[in-house]
Amino acid sequence: MKTELSVFGLDCRHCVEQVRKALQGVTGVRAVAVDLEEGRAGVEHDNSDVEALLQAVRATGYQARLEI
Repeated sequence: MKTELSVFGLDCRHCVEQVRKALQGVTGVRAVAVDLEEGRAGVEHDNSDVEALLQAVRATGYQARLEI
């Protein structure tokens, strides 16, 4: 399953790395790609709870929302 998130407040590669690591820490996540310029994160996972993905991003200090 693939989930796309909009991530707000990313402004450097360090920010991208923080978000990537946080999302990779969610149970069931297989791969994460964070795009600094687009402010998006693509997450491939095994039916991980979308709220858990959003909370992982929020825990790093950034805001996120599910892209539909």
